[in-house]
Amino acid sequence: MNTRVRSAISRREAIRNALMLCVAGGGVERTWSAELPASNAPLSRPIPSSGERIPIVGLGTDSFREDARDAIRAEIQRMHELGGTVIDTAAAYGPSEALIGEALVATGLRDRMFIATKLSATAAYDRINGEASFLRSLERLHAHIDLLQIHNLDGMDSLMPLLQKWKQSGMIRYLGVTTSLNSQHAGIVEAMRRYPLDFIQVDYSIGNRDAATTVLPVALERKVAVLVNLPLERAALIGQASQRQLPDWVSSIDVKSWSQFFLKYVISHPAVTCAIPGSTKLAHLEDNQAAARGRLPDAAMRQRMEKFWDARA
Repeated sequence: MNTRVRSAISRREAIRNALMLCVAGGGVERTWSAELPASNAPLSRPIPSSGERIPIVGLGTDSFREDARDAIRAEIQRMHELGGTVIDTAAAYGPSEALIGEALVATGLRDRMFIATKLSATAAYDRINGEASFLRSLERLHAHIDLLQIHNLDGMDSLMPLLQKWKQSGMIRYLGVTTSLNSQHAGIVEAMRRYPLDFIQVDYSIGNRDAATTVLPVALERKVAVLVNLPLERAALIGQASQRQLPDWVSSIDVKSWSQFFLKYVISHPAVTCAIPGSTKLAHLEDNQAAARGRLPDAAMRQRMEKFWDARA
């Protein structure tokens, strides 16, 4: 048997085995935040394509590193205790997928968290590269992927048929595309119009509002869920606010920190399903998760927040 045939058979066997693992774990009823009293549970939003609700603040993991295993495990455990479920990672984030997979098994939370990942960015996309990246992610995350996304739109046309096949077979539950660049917002809009997407992921913050005019209205129109990356602009907004005091009037929306100010601004947009700020410290995670509770800004308050932020010296 030649090498190409053996390779094709191995891929088919790996996909079949992964599918069996997915089906075996698929019987667990997902009860996001069900163990918390209603008064303590975080706010949630529905995924338009299914109606399933997820908490409005999750966790981004592009800064996860090998030497922080214990901290990562503690952070994921604490997020679960606070009712958070959404964890976003990517094959391209170094050891992030493997560290998350290890933490989920160690904490017994494998079937209690909503796991999103992305296909690895490579120079040339084809069916073999796409399948290899996906199978590697399944192995690292222990056959638990709720949302699979095409990273930064790379290879979208060739990879999308694969994602649709994997969703139809039950290997993933949702599919989407991502970007963290304003320059790709037109591409995200095109993707929403061309493909039956469950999710998009886009950069949006009070300091970077381009998506509010270019992307989010189309997501509302097309009924596509929105994950927001960089809601704190990798902590740049926190740094810019470090010499300022929070205005007294933010108490009316239950804001007690700058992180909550920035996150509540983002998650109050009607198109946004969940924000995924990055965090590697428990104190930061707890502060971020607090933004998913209490009152959110209405349209008038959002304008007031924008005016206040834009007037900074």
